[in-house]
Amino acid sequence: MATTSARALKLLSLLQSRREWSGPELSERLQVSTRTLRRDVESLRELGYPVQTRLGPDGGYRLGAGTSLPPLLFDDEQAVALALALQTAPVTVSGVDEGATRALTTLTQVMPARLRAQVEAVRVTAIRNYWDFAAPPIDPAVLKAVGTAVHREHLLRFDYLGPDGSRQDPPLRVEPHHLVLWAGRWYLIAHSREADWAIYRVDRIRPSDPTGLPFTRKALPDPDVRRYLMTRHDRGDTPAPWQCLGTVVIDLPSDVVARWAPGGSVVERIGPQQSRFTVGAWSWAGIAGILATFDADFTVVEPDELRLACRRIGRRLDHA
Repeated sequence: MATTSARALKLLSLLQSRREWSGPELSERLQVSTRTLRRDVESLRELGYPVQTRLGPDGGYRLGAGTSLPPLLFDDEQAVALALALQTAPVTVSGVDEGATRALTTLTQVMPARLRAQVEAVRVTAIRNYWDFAAPPIDPAVLKAVGTAVHREHLLRFDYLGPDGSRQDPPLRVEPHHLVLWAGRWYLIAHSREADWAIYRVDRIRPSDPTGLPFTRKALPDPDVRRYLMTRHDRGDTPAPWQCLGTVVIDLPSDVVARWAPGGSVVERIGPQQSRFTVGAWSWAGIAGILATFDADFTVVEPDELRLACRRIGRRLDHA
C-alpha cells in the first residue's frame, strides 16, 4: 500500500483527470478500502481542495470548480508519460525540437530526485521517417490553426495541396470536426456542402486567416472515429481504405500484439493478458491469416463475415 501522502497525490491527480469518479472506481485505482478512501478525501479537504461528494447509489466524488493544483503534481506514470511525449513530439510536429528539449530540461530540474530518475531512465532517440509513404512532420502553426477551429467549432478555410505539392482550386471551406493522429500521420475529418464528409491530410493543408464563423456540429456517419478513419476512402488521403476491417479480442498483452501488428492496425489494452485488435486486409481470409500468425486464442467481435471466414479456414486447415 502506498503511503498516505503518495495516495493523496494520486487521488488528487485522478480527480483532476475526470469530471467525476465513483467511490468503488477510486478505491480500485488506489487499491484501498472505501473507508481509507474517505479518509484520504478528508485529508485533501483539510489541505484546501474542495472535493465534492454526491450521495446515493450513483454517487461519487469530484473536484470543485476553480481548483488550483500545485505545480508539477506528477506521479511516476505521469512523469514517464510526459518525458516520452516531449521526446517524441518532434517526430510528428516540426520546429518543436528545441522547445521540447528545453521543456524537458526545465521539468527535470525542478522534479524530485525520484521522479527525475524515472524520467532519465526513458531517454530515447526519436528518428523522423521520411520514406515516401510517411508524411513529414506538421508545421505547429498549421496544427494550431486546425485544432483551434475544431475546438471553437469555427469554419476553416484553407488551400489544399495535391500529392505533387500543387495547390488545388478553389480554396476549401469546411466544418472541422475531428483532428486525429493515427499511424504517424495527422488527419482532419470535416464536413462541407460540396464534399459532404471528407478526410484531409493535415500536412497538405495551408490554412487561411481564422473565419470566426461558427457552425453546428454534426454526427459522423459512423460514431466510431477510429473505424470511420480506417474505412473511409476519400480523395486518396485516407491511411488504409481496406475492403475488409475486423475487430477481435485476442488473448495476448497489448504490447505483444502491437509489436507484430501490421502497420495501420489499432491495438487497445483490455487487461494484462487481453487486447482489442482492429486490423484490415483486402479479404476476410487475409484478416484470418493475420490473426493466425499470433498463435493465440481470440474471439471475433465483428463483423459476421470475419467470423465465417475463420470457420471456413479452420475447416480447411483441419482437412489438410
